[in-house]
Amino acid sequence: MGAKMIGMIVILVLILAIVLTIIVSVYRAYQKVHSTVTSYSRALFGTDNPIEGMKKAELESASTPKSVASATNLYLPQIMKDFPEFHYDEMRTRAENVLTSYLQSIENSNASLLTEGLPELKENLEMRIQMLRDQNQREHFERIHVHRTEINQYRKIKGRCSVVLQSSVEYIHYVEKDGQVTSGYTDRKEQARYNVELVYIQDRDFVENTLDTGLALNCPNCGAPLPGLGAKKCIYCDTPIIEFNLRVWNFSSVKES
Repeated sequence: MGAKMIGMIVILVLILAIVLTIIVSVYRAYQKVHSTVTSYSRALFGTDNPIEGMKKAELESASTPKSVASATNLYLPQIMKDFPEFHYDEMRTRAENVLTSYLQSIENSNASLLTEGLPELKENLEMRIQMLRDQNQREHFERIHVHRTEINQYRKIKGRCSVVLQSSVEYIHYVEKDGQVTSGYTDRKEQARYNVELVYIQDRDFVENTLDTGLALNCPNCGAPLPGLGAKKCIYCDTPIIEFNLRVWNFSSVKES
């Protein structure tokens, strides 16, 4: 065997040794990284597979109600001192009904489904529905369920007092465009948190300069809307109307928190 051939064999052996060394190093590095990832995955998700762990965590998050920032114990005594007639359980139920009907209005593209609210709330809702129409989209809120509602804030601002109630809610939420789902899931729950603002109208000028229909006045006999705050009888069935108390609680906004 010639010296040249021996030299080539030596070079090939060296190259092979280098390649094997690299492979072993890469494999060891992979094992180290894999071990580290597995350890973190076990610690975070309780499983060796981080992808499965993240999917599991996502599903758990979708099933776990959002917490609410409750300040009920702090603010309710102040509210009751200012407004002895304030019925918290009633207001909480009304707030949940407004929230639910607000979302159902978007779901059905029909603002008239909103149970009550001031014009600013209704206008905001109508604008959102119109924006979706302009974009040829449908936003869905299905299987709505309110978990919990608490007082979050109590404020007094220029002629009206404001109570913000915060609700933890779940639903199936997704957006469609041209029949295709562009965001969200049609088969997976989503957890959310909403602030619903309840205001006490104290200023007569504020009420009269705000659309009367925003106060949701209805005939106690036939249910027809009244023409204004000063109505003495129903224009449809002539039922006498007791003078409306201008100092009322009503809803001004619904916002996801």
